[in-house]
Amino acid sequence: MPLLQPQTETVTLEQYETLPENTRAEVFDGVIYNMASPSQNHQTILTELLVLLRNYIYNKNGGCSVFPAPFDVKLNDNPLTIVQPDIMVICDKNKLDGKRCNGAPDFIIEIVSPGNPADDYIRKLYYYKNYGVREYWIVDPQRKSVTINYFEGNLLNIPYTFNSIIKVNIYEDLYINFSDIDKMLTN
Repeated sequence: MPLLQPQTETVTLEQYETLPENTRAEVFDGVIYNMASPSQNHQTILTELLVLLRNYIYNKNGGCSVFPAPFDVKLNDNPLTIVQPDIMVICDKNKLDGKRCNGAPDFIIEIVSPGNPADDYIRKLYYYKNYGVREYWIVDPQRKSVTINYFEGNLLNIPYTFNSIIKVNIYEDLYINFSDIDKMLTN
């Protein structure tokens, strides 16, 4: 999702929590960035990936939970860093407090918006790697590409196309066929 102009003053968690409930925003090092609404293709990809992950976890009687945006992930308190990944898998239930995930999810998928691709490819890559996310996928509908970053396995920026079947590295036997998802997209 493209980001708009950042505010100039830094905010605390208490200030962030006073934002209206329908506000779409993330905070990086105390600076709030407003987010635009996602596109139809963005939501189609999100829905398909969410269902695939949810069904896999359910069928394996897994202990992890999968959440779509908007759901806050607090990566740091001072300076405040809160993100809203498009999709996240959280395996440590102690990180969940009923309002947000406190700490890094195990797996994050971001779906790139054309207005600000650098946010997912650069900024979020930096934060997710440095705050302990195990695996991070960047799905780019414009380029029809998926970039895999499996930090535990030291696999960084591994490129795939939407014609690929891609392994979710945090699981032994989960593969996602992106050509099935690509067929559902508008061109």
